[in-house]
Amino acid sequence: MKVELDAVSARHPAARPGAARALNALSLQVPAGTAVAVIGPSGAGKTTLLQVLACAMPPAAGALTLDGVAPWQLPRRALQRLRGRLFLAPQVPPLPPRQRVVTAVLAGRLPAMSLWASLRSLFYPSDIPAAHAALDRFDLADKLFERVDRLSGGERQRVGLARSLLAPASLWLIDEPLSALDPLRAQQALDALIDEARTRGVTLVATLHQVDAALAHFPRIVGLRDGAVAFDLPTAEVTPEHLARLYAQHEDELTGAAPAPEPVPAAPPRTAPAVMHCR
Repeated sequence: MKVELDAVSARHPAARPGAARALNALSLQVPAGTAVAVIGPSGAGKTTLLQVLACAMPPAAGALTLDGVAPWQLPRRALQRLRGRLFLAPQVPPLPPRQRVVTAVLAGRLPAMSLWASLRSLFYPSDIPAAHAALDRFDLADKLFERVDRLSGGERQRVGLARSLLAPASLWLIDEPLSALDPLRAQQALDALIDEARTRGVTLVATLHQVDAALAHFPRIVGLRDGAVAFDLPTAEVTPEHLARLYAQHEDELTGAAPAPEPVPAAPPRTAPAVMHCR
């Protein structure tokens, strides 16, 4: 899917009315089937950019087109069909805590399923092998029938990413996919996403705080600051000077330590045995 933004301005989805815009006259083009990493300091507008691309909210100004179509000029049903071709993976995936992992992953297929099929899938997962294969790309195949609330934060994040492999989407929008992952899991996750996107011809736009990971895995880097594009370059042309200007006054985010390893779920507290006293 080809992505084009022309002078787009927008506010963060959680911003109060009248708050400053998170995107300011931003223009960007992403050809179909390519992968791009969006980096920048906190508050640069990265999450808002993905929300706009996902058609979760209309731009306050400017124009968005996807494959040459202006989403917000479509009738409601046509807009819904277009959204079915988009996959947004938020930083914290919205997974029901009591749901089984297999059901959570297969939910990636919901846009292509009828209402009856989607309801049936809640109780009788329709394609367990496909869910197993998707989880295996993120080293989670052994969690297939676990409950979501028994997973660590990093495992839940990887379940959210595994959904993308089953989604009938031609544009993947991935928001901070490494925030809860250790370096080994982070590399594995990016390899899986980029390899699958390339194989399927899917357009991939990912926001990342980990600059080193972005430079190591993506062929193109967009630097975002104050809601505008600071630079848009092939990775080989991104210099330390570009990064220093992008993260000025935010140097700690550029040179920060690697994420902590995934926490191990705490064991349930042990209850003391009941004691009966005879009188």
